[in-house]
Amino acid sequence: LEERNIGADIRETGSIGLLSEEPVLSVQLPGRTRLFFRRVTADRVPALLDDIFHMVIPEELVIGQLPGNRQETWSDIRNLDDIPFFALQSRIVLEHCGIIDPFSLAEYVGRGGYSAFLSVIRRYTFSEVCNLVIRSGLRGRSGGGFPTGLKWKTAADTPSDQKYLICNAEESDPGAFTDRYLMEGNPFQLLEGIAIAAYAIGSNRAYIYIRSELKDSVKRIDHAIRELRNFGLLGDNILDSGYNLQISLRKGPGAFVCGEETALIASLEGRRGMPAPKPPYPTATGYLGRPTVVNNVETLSNLPGIIRKGPDWFRSIGQKDCPGTKIFSISGRSRITGLVEVPMGTTFDVIVNKITGGVERGRELKAVHVGGPLGYMIPPALMDLEITYENLKKHQLGMGSGGILVLDDRTCVVNMVRYFTAYVDKQSCGKCIPCREGTRRMAEVMERICSRPADEPDQSALDRFRGVLEMESLSGVMKDTSLCGLGQNAPNPVMSSLKYFREEYEAHVFDRVCPSNICTQLRSWFIDVDLCTGCSICAKRCPAEAIIGTPRHPYFIVQEKCIGCGICYEVCKFSAVYYK
Repeated sequence: LEERNIGADIRETGSIGLLSEEPVLSVQLPGRTRLFFRRVTADRVPALLDDIFHMVIPEELVIGQLPGNRQETWSDIRNLDDIPFFALQSRIVLEHCGIIDPFSLAEYVGRGGYSAFLSVIRRYTFSEVCNLVIRSGLRGRSGGGFPTGLKWKTAADTPSDQKYLICNAEESDPGAFTDRYLMEGNPFQLLEGIAIAAYAIGSNRAYIYIRSELKDSVKRIDHAIRELRNFGLLGDNILDSGYNLQISLRKGPGAFVCGEETALIASLEGRRGMPAPKPPYPTATGYLGRPTVVNNVETLSNLPGIIRKGPDWFRSIGQKDCPGTKIFSISGRSRITGLVEVPMGTTFDVIVNKITGGVERGRELKAVHVGGPLGYMIPPALMDLEITYENLKKHQLGMGSGGILVLDDRTCVVNMVRYFTAYVDKQSCGKCIPCREGTRRMAEVMERICSRPADEPDQSALDRFRGVLEMESLSGVMKDTSLCGLGQNAPNPVMSSLKYFREEYEAHVFDRVCPSNICTQLRSWFIDVDLCTGCSICAKRCPAEAIIGTPRHPYFIVQEKCIGCGICYEVCKFSAVYYK
């Protein structure tokens, strides 16, 4: 642009949620609507801008246009709202993400930002704000679904000279990315929600606890806090209201267990992040022994809209007992991956098959995993299930942090559960025995199920079957006796997959077969001496040095050394390697 003397305002924004099409570039010419383009890598930019400046829109790159009241629209270009991915959503919390400049307080204020906080500090008492949120029916969006207003009221009614609000931006679930995109796309919305929540509980001190790896989120939140201080929206006597508030950013180590509120508080205090028994709850005795409310990013980001439009407006969205929207992080084998915001009560079928396009053509949906490493395997038969806290609980399921992993027929459910159990085993803090020993034992059993038995096959199959039965009984003990949600929910992937995909476990345990051909370590590999030419490429590539022989003569696999990786099968050009 500089080389061509073209004046342009270049801004960095967050994501519009269409992550499978990124990098996304938007361009707006004077007087025209804003255009969005997919997969615009650096090498494509010059040609794309040349086309746009000559009023030519490359159809293979354009996503759609964002309509405006006073702008001329582009002919034959769909509006973003007409694209199924956006049309079937209710983008309330995500409304401005990817649209506004996350570094500009003026742009956020120009779209109604901070009007909710100003009305709160000028018109309402602490208890009145709590009552407004109670009336709205807002519930925590981190998985538990506890009524937000009731949590606030408990802390507000607890006598103390100091109270704290903590925003849990840890988001340690590897399959969820809602919080980071909210912070990157609209940090001022989150900070306004924090200010409203802090005022409601009578707190003048708030913390944002965030993973240190989320560098873009840290950068934008830190900049937004400085901007608010400069404009008098943070600090002492905010806008002559008599209300004081300081918000500080604290970086955490990224430990999975620190998503639990008492472990988070321990980490914030400088101690090892380990959960504490409840009661007492943090709302009575939390950070530094004072009443503390912990809410996550999505919960707090809902608050400006509730205050601005009223609790009845919020109650009109979603279900009567579960109002509002929920943001889901879609990943896996889905045609479209990204962030989806839908009203509570929407079915999995609408999210997976209609909004994100389902699995690839020619493939079949095998399962949907919801809730990350502590989540649940849901079969296609339950895709019409309406997503509310009560409805999922009725089916012994849950939504967790909102991560949805789409699995097609190329995925091995058992192997996926093996990954989750190994992950949770590593993330257990080790404080309580049921979690520490239970997660370790489940990981061991799952590893054996997915691996080639070393002993006599029949006996090994029996041992592995006993391991499955052991996991079923162990799960109940862990749920009843573990200290925190990590240990209590660690058996969820195992138990839900055993309930709905038991035949896959039986194939692994008794037949030593992975129906999806993923668990290659189940197999025993052999070389057909009649087909082997002695080229030795398999021996050279074997990582375990388990293949022996003489060049130009048949080679052999030493079963005791073979790790079952299957590399020999992949590199053999003569189809001499086979498995049983």
